[in-house]
Amino acid sequence: MRNSSEGHISGFDDKKRIIRVGSRASRLAVIQSELVMDRIEEACPGIQTELVTMKTTGDRILDKTLDQIGGKGLFVRELDEALRSGAVDITVHSLKDLPKDIPEGLPLAAFSVREDPRDVLILPKGSASIDNSLPVGTSSLRRSLQFRALSPDTETAAVRGNVETRLRKLDEGQYSGLIMAAAGLIRLGLEDRISRYFSPEEMIPASCQGILGIQTRSDNTELAGMLADSVNSRESELSAASERAFIKTVGADCGSPDTAYSWLEGGKLHIRGFRVDPLSGRMDTEELCGSISSTEDAELLGRELAEVLLHKNRRRTLVTSVV
Repeated sequence: MRNSSEGHISGFDDKKRIIRVGSRASRLAVIQSELVMDRIEEACPGIQTELVTMKTTGDRILDKTLDQIGGKGLFVRELDEALRSGAVDITVHSLKDLPKDIPEGLPLAAFSVREDPRDVLILPKGSASIDNSLPVGTSSLRRSLQFRALSPDTETAAVRGNVETRLRKLDEGQYSGLIMAAAGLIRLGLEDRISRYFSPEEMIPASCQGILGIQTRSDNTELAGMLADSVNSRESELSAASERAFIKTVGADCGSPDTAYSWLEGGKLHIRGFRVDPLSGRMDTEELCGSISSTEDAELLGRELAEVLLHKNRRRTLVTSVV
């Protein structure tokens, strides 16, 4: 049962069983937070969860791209402040939208089971194919570059707004299609709008796409332990560790197309990376796999893959300069 009381009880012990969950106010963010809330209450009978929603700076500025307004951090600033102040006990995020550096004192305590990580193509209602007289809308340079490699004759254009807003713009005729994450559409019950799934070989997903990350305060160790026991997916945790380590090592920011996607198969962690040379625009893809027994091992694998791609770029630059 969820408590709607306005009183806040900080911390977590046998007498105080209320957990306040901070979330962005969009419909998708609320649904994602409710998935975590349901999991907590299912695993821990007697605990009540309360949802606290807020609009972030990134939600308010919709006429500019992320790199123009300050990056992914604008979607979490208000949530971080609420967590630090004790206004909420945990916050729930689409992990792909979190900056690569997590604020000190606000660790990621748990990782959800990963929803379908693939990117998808959505066509206007009633359409069976892309109309090349109109661009395909995407908010991501990563998606744009990979899609144009698959479909060189199709132009892409930026699109902002929540899922419903983007679909409305599509159906109004502003775009011939949209490229979006399958996970969000599935969670919103809009899976029937998906026209085509791109395999991870065709279009490497955003790092951590499909995973929800749950943050709490580092001093709330009992709550962190409960989240680890009730919500955390070990497979998602390992994938997130390797993918985020890759992003940090290559130095990617919110405007970078660089990404990595990892999965467990045959007892090993596989990771595929995508990097674009910022000078030449050349796109490179590499893959590694290794036996993993800890998050540290997963991080090491992600860093190793990043170094492979960075070394390839350095070697190409050296050869070019010599010639």
